[in-house]
Amino acid sequence: MHISLKGMVAAMVLTLTACGNVSHDVAKDGSTAGQLVWPAPSDVTPMHKGGTFPDPAAVRAVQADMNKQQIAQLIGYPHFEEGVWGVREWNYVFNFRDADTGQVTVCEYKILFDEHKLARSFYWSPEDCARFVKPPVPPTVTPKPTEQVTTLSADALFRFDRYSRADITDDGRGQLDRLADSLLAEQDRIVHIHVIGYTDRIGSDDYNQTLSQRRADTVAAYLVEKHVPADVIGAEGRGKSDPVVQCPDDSSRNTLIACLAPNRRVVVHVETRGG
Repeated sequence: MHISLKGMVAAMVLTLTACGNVSHDVAKDGSTAGQLVWPAPSDVTPMHKGGTFPDPAAVRAVQADMNKQQIAQLIGYPHFEEGVWGVREWNYVFNFRDADTGQVTVCEYKILFDEHKLARSFYWSPEDCARFVKPPVPPTVTPKPTEQVTTLSADALFRFDRYSRADITDDGRGQLDRLADSLLAEQDRIVHIHVIGYTDRIGSDDYNQTLSQRRADTVAAYLVEKHVPADVIGAEGRGKSDPVVQCPDDSSRNTLIACLAPNRRVVVHVETRGG
């Protein structure tokens, strides 16, 4: 049987306009309906059989005050035969794949329009389906700890070859007081304070190890006396390791001692939270 072009157009217009709302008593302002009715997913039009897999971002972009053309550009035209232009309700069947399980959930989505055919209210069946179009939760970014390093000359901190609290020089106390003040100013951000003592290479390994440990312990104890929290401070002696400078052995003793001065030091590593 031959169908005229005029007849085809008439059929299309009927599809777009004539079938009416599915829900009962849709309010003029589109805010609700006397009874929401959900069509059976199997009743979709042939071209929408099985539903569609929408872009969640596109569904999320559907907002109140949009007209039908704007909505269709985002998620397409409705999946049932309720019509397009003359009705105030659109229904869809959407499929969503769970990212964790890989399982597909079938959801129905409903839009109610006001009398001016502007979108006003939105519904899901089952209601839990709304979770599939929620904005993704941004990953929690933990600021990386930062480290501040302060190097103190052992020669300025202590009298020669000494290590005790009583052996700290006036200049040394001034340096440690300023360091303590700076630590207290940001104590809420401090994760750990690592005090490391070093010596030069003159003397035995055991002697240098002991001297470097005692100096580190003294500096840490001094900071605690100045109210820097003791639970974040650790002290370590590393003896003659990690020298800053190398000096020739053929120098006189006094020249060698002076040359090796940068190696005699206490280094304070302060790890703080970022932000």
